[in-house]
Amino acid sequence: MSSRARGVAVWCLASLMACALGEAQPLKIAPDIKARRAQFVQESLDADTASLPAADVKALGHLVKAAAIVDRIFLRQAWAGNPAFAPRVAALAGPDAQAAKDYYRIMAGPWDRLKDFEPFLGTAPHPAGAGFYPEDMTKEEFEKYLAGNPSEKAQFTSTTTVIRREGGKLVAVPYSKEYSDLLKEAASELRSAASATKNESLKKFLKLRADAFLSDDYYASDLAWMDLDSPIEVVIGPYETYEDGLFGYKAAFEAFVCVEQPKDSAQLAKYKQELPFLETRLPIPDQYKNTKRGTASPIRVADEVLTGGDARRGVQTLAFNLPNDERVREAKGSKKVLLKNMMRAKYDGILAPIAARTLPKGEPSHLTFDAYFNHVLFHELAHGLGPGRIKVDGRETEARLELKELYSAIEEAKADVLGVYCLAVLTNRGVVAVSVVDPLPWTYVAGLFRAARFGTTGAHGLGVVIQTNYLLSKGAIAVTSDGRFRPVLEKFAGGIKDLAGELLMVEAQGSYAGAQELVKKYGKVPATMAKLLGSFKDIPVDVDPVFAADSQK
Repeated sequence: MSSRARGVAVWCLASLMACALGEAQPLKIAPDIKARRAQFVQESLDADTASLPAADVKALGHLVKAAAIVDRIFLRQAWAGNPAFAPRVAALAGPDAQAAKDYYRIMAGPWDRLKDFEPFLGTAPHPAGAGFYPEDMTKEEFEKYLAGNPSEKAQFTSTTTVIRREGGKLVAVPYSKEYSDLLKEAASELRSAASATKNESLKKFLKLRADAFLSDDYYASDLAWMDLDSPIEVVIGPYETYEDGLFGYKAAFEAFVCVEQPKDSAQLAKYKQELPFLETRLPIPDQYKNTKRGTASPIRVADEVLTGGDARRGVQTLAFNLPNDERVREAKGSKKVLLKNMMRAKYDGILAPIAARTLPKGEPSHLTFDAYFNHVLFHELAHGLGPGRIKVDGRETEARLELKELYSAIEEAKADVLGVYCLAVLTNRGVVAVSVVDPLPWTYVAGLFRAARFGTTGAHGLGVVIQTNYLLSKGAIAVTSDGRFRPVLEKFAGGIKDLAGELLMVEAQGSYAGAQELVKKYGKVPATMAKLLGSFKDIPVDVDPVFAADSQK
């Protein structure tokens, strides 16, 4: 089947799905749409670009345009029907119209990511494979096909292919072909940005990333990104696999266009030297520790100028740890970028009010921005620790592939608890100040409630529910007589260490059954947590960022 014919087939399927969502009749809008919209508070995020040289300001303009193109790619990845459905949303009228339009933009589709992907526009169920697979394809069909065609496994499980039907047969289509029209536009903007900047490391990365858009080979550009030494920090490409709810194989396009805060970055640079030491102190047997990863692990603090694609939908990220390619991690490590203006917005507007209602009365003062900031940092550092490439039954593989759709939740939970564990280890080593770690148990507990509001269908939400139930069962967290939560200091460190060990071993052994057991045992929101969460209705769930650069797209 030609690319044109394949596109027609995908469009036809998307059109059928649009009909199910109400194409022949007015769109059904959830009656509580205004309340759902109110969960996301609009916040203007400023970034100081005054110190940028004129050449970089010009480059920034092209990067903003490229990020806007990434938005369009991601909408197709989130649901193949989005391009055809969006005009119907834009045409909505009536008292609920604006709230519905806003929520569709925030959710990148007609399904509520905070409510297990239930539809808020129309009635059709959400396709678990998003736009990466045929909507009528089952997991069993995919696995049966691979069992009969083992030579195609690498293509089918690749992070940069979509699965389509051609003549009744499943085929793997590279991103460079599936999104060729938009990727050519984005590549052009990256090359224009490379021509504008005088920073050689940024120039090199942008050229290589533009080439990668057209070849699907991101290795060289990921290496160049690790060496980026520029006041502009930019991430653009396919990275996280959360959107693939079937297998967790497929990477979604995202964009972060940021300006570094060099003074903050310099203060944190010392921590990267501790990664090899932290790996040796992981609470697992030595044979499972990963000592082969590179140690060039830059830590940067930056303010967001604009985000796009997977980085803009739903709940906003506080930081990222990339790239995810194990080959790059083994060669150079990974880079951690903390998004300070977004962190401050969430701390002031969301975490502090949640802590006041979650922690025992008289104890919210234990919450500090420093503890919060450092836990986010060490969460990202922890993504670069522990198993990556592993052996299962004698074969080389990756934890990500073995844990399938549960990998993201297990990995996020691992990063949370390992972040706390590593901070304590480095405090005992004299590297981290005691003043940072003393308030950490309270800050961590409050943070569980912030993330639990994202819903258990998301990796972060499910991950924190697993943590909460586990630590409650171990007595590391207790519920007070008035229903509030507090860390039990004499058991807290031990509970964190034990949970970190269990999560790390699930990854080290590539145990899908072990991941399933953790989710089965600990993956439901406990009643005591649900009761408190129900009292947060007047507290925003997350930020709906407004950037000055939005007007330049």
